[in-house]
Amino acid sequence: MKRLFDITFSLVGLVLLFPVFVIVAILIKINSRGPIFFIQKRVGRHFRIFNICKFRTMIMKTSYQGLPITVGNDSRITKIGKFLRKTKLDELPQIFNVFRGNMSFVGPRPEVEKYVNLYKEEYKKILELKPGITDIASLTYSNESEMLNGKDNPEEYYTQVILPHKIKFAKEYIARASFLFDLKLILLTIYKIWNKP
Repeated sequence: MKRLFDITFSLVGLVLLFPVFVIVAILIKINSRGPIFFIQKRVGRHFRIFNICKFRTMIMKTSYQGLPITVGNDSRITKIGKFLRKTKLDELPQIFNVFRGNMSFVGPRPEVEKYVNLYKEEYKKILELKPGITDIASLTYSNESEMLNGKDNPEEYYTQVILPHKIKFAKEYIARASFLFDLKLILLTIYKIWNKP
């Protein structure tokens, strides 16, 4: 049932949001040189590596260098990128990932291999499920980059404080997973995006 939901609504979403995709693509190209999409390798179900797709929000070249995490007002972020991140429009291309089947609308957020390897035993259970666009951790840490801002070692804080909490939330999702709970998380995500100051 979950896969049927993902296929149906990802297809509907791609059709309905096509004009938004076109507008965002044009704005990205006008604002800075480089590709429209940002492609990054993430760890999916059963530790399979897949390419996650987002709208590019950083300047060319440096968006593919440095830390895998974004901290505060990262100088790499473009003007349109700030807007896309604030409104979460940069996440929309992940609907392609859902349609292709390497992601779901709801599930533990996919991490880069570097961080998964730090907690590989924990992820054995988590990665029995497909990663998702949203989950409990996404709602809790919607302001993650701001939380990392000002930390002496943002990556250390992420791996030692935030990531263990995300793992805990992922396990909570596994324990509570159901179609109705997924719908609840989707609605909460939409509500949070629309009511973000």
